[in-house]
Amino acid sequence: MGVEVGAQAARSRALAVLRIRSRALGVALLPAAVAVVLIAGGTTGHISGGHWGVTRWIVTGVAVVVLLCAAGIALVVARARPAVSPTVQIAEGSAPDLYRMVRDLADRLDVPAPSAIALTPDCDSWLEDRTHRAQSPPAAESGDDTEGIRGLAGTRHGRPPVAPVLVIGSPFLWWMRVGELRAVLAPVVAGTGPSAHPDIAAARRFVRGLDAAVAVTAEPSRGPLARTVLAGVGWVTRLLLRSCRGHAAEMERGVAAAAAERAQAVDYGVRIVAQEQVGLAYAGWDRLLTRVALPAWRMGRWPSRLDAGVVAALTELSRRDRLAEGFTSRLGERPACDLLEEPGVVDEAASLLAARLFHGGPAECGPDWAPVGWQEYPDEVVDRTWRTDAARLHRVLDAQGVHVTTSPTTRDADAPTLSRVLDHLTVTAADTNAASPAAGGGRPERTGAAGPASDPAGSPEPAAARTDARAHHEDEHEQHHHDSEYGADGDSGRGGHGDGHGHGDGDGDGDGHRDGHGDRDRDEGTLGTERTATLAAGLSAELAREEAAAPARGGGTEQTGPDRTLWDDGMLPLFPLQPPRSGREILADHVTAMICCAAMDTAGATPGLDWLDGPTLLINGERAADLTPRVLTLIEDGDPTPLRSWLHHSGIRPEKPVRLV
Repeated sequence: MGVEVGAQAARSRALAVLRIRSRALGVALLPAAVAVVLIAGGTTGHISGGHWGVTRWIVTGVAVVVLLCAAGIALVVARARPAVSPTVQIAEGSAPDLYRMVRDLADRLDVPAPSAIALTPDCDSWLEDRTHRAQSPPAAESGDDTEGIRGLAGTRHGRPPVAPVLVIGSPFLWWMRVGELRAVLAPVVAGTGPSAHPDIAAARRFVRGLDAAVAVTAEPSRGPLARTVLAGVGWVTRLLLRSCRGHAAEMERGVAAAAAERAQAVDYGVRIVAQEQVGLAYAGWDRLLTRVALPAWRMGRWPSRLDAGVVAALTELSRRDRLAEGFTSRLGERPACDLLEEPGVVDEAASLLAARLFHGGPAECGPDWAPVGWQEYPDEVVDRTWRTDAARLHRVLDAQGVHVTTSPTTRDADAPTLSRVLDHLTVTAADTNAASPAAGGGRPERTGAAGPASDPAGSPEPAAARTDARAHHEDEHEQHHHDSEYGADGDSGRGGHGDGHGHGDGDGDGDGHRDGHGDRDRDEGTLGTERTATLAAGLSAELAREEAAAPARGGGTEQTGPDRTLWDDGMLPLFPLQPPRSGREILADHVTAMICCAAMDTAGATPGLDWLDGPTLLINGERAADLTPRVLTLIEDGDPTPLRSWLHHSGIRPEKPVRLV
């Protein structure tokens, strides 16, 4: 009963959309109909007279203009290419078991089977109509796996309507078991039933055509005349789209309700359990992209096994999180990726597509855009990232004329040492005394100009109170770090991974602090001294110059794996993972990278990979999990004492030169 109610509601809304289309057609034909009546009346003598002749010619002219405008609008709507999600097409020959499972599921649901299967690097699944001519391959080039994409041609030759394409999130295939994937896909596949109804299919085509026409009229790269004409077309199409928007939304709700009601008869109990895995897979995928994949993409490397990394990340989460206990027991069952003949090839294609969508990387491999395996990740990405950032930090110090003056053991005043950075960022008593006359007895303003500044000596606050305030500030850092570690090790499954950047990792990678302290003041006023603000501004400018000098990301020859027919390289990345970093965040990243380089070169530390927190520093085989708050104390307060104590305890010698890229 529920299936029929939902389907009937969807059909009634589809008819409402089609009535709007019919009214628009009637409005376009109305002047022509009036002109035909006037011409016929004049020919038969029933409508004659002086003024009727003038009226006849005016109405005929208006009818011709309206028909031409309507034909132009109809042509734009018909030729506009609807948006298509970027996916990796899966041929039936490369995944016969997956196609067999989907068709068996469609038979059990008594609905048409999807015409094809595609994968998307996201944690979602849906049906997508690709029957537009621009999305259909030529008949000579189409194989069995894409036969169903020739939508309009098939209809014209009397063949039944083409079923939509089933798009599956690639993380589902690697993390879920076969039974769980079938249960999750049941409501999605059930949607092919209502989609096959002629009225619903026609209403969807009309709405998609209007939406695509609006996108065409909004393109800026056109001449003045074309923009003027398309402005009128855009006004009409937007008016029609607004008129049928509510009916289209209710139609889709009815289709979803009918599909969900029909799917309750298949694997309903398993689906309830599988929904937990959907949320867990989303959390692990988001964490993997923001913490692990993003640093590699920034270095010109793209991890070629992202989906396999999701399994490792979620397994690690299951080990850390008490709420996830029992999830690893299901790993003994058959994974859904076994339904693919070559899962490694599919994983690589999906990983490259993820890099394009979320970072805007090139379409193919090259010297500056190469795949990297998880075994090579610490050396190819982590080590290289740290040394590149450290080299950039010292280049900026050289440009600002910063030299080492406090370390008697350093023979080269411009040597790339950690002491050079610490001495420059440290607030000394001389800095405090020099800042006090300019402060005028009040709190100094930090505008980012060159020169030292700190709390004035003439402040009414006694020295002991200032020391207590600094100790309280350090306690805040430590408390936040404790919360971050608890979130990663104890409560990750509940809230730590919902957005992918809610916790600081504190692992020496320089990325976690900007996530963990996102609620802090993000402007340059949080920096400790004027020199610190100047250094942060110099690093930001240097990064901007490097990005401007880098080649365009979207270049390269198109490959045949992912579907790239209808999305422009100029729009990449479609889904940027993080907002631009502030100067404070950039400075903290570079200081942390310098510390990690010193640890590797003087204390035998090694770069590592944490599946949940990304790049990490390993000292004696253990994570350096208490570095981030000390770095923040240095750059925000100018106090190196906690950091120097940590360096001494870890056996790191800041006066020794380090190897840079």
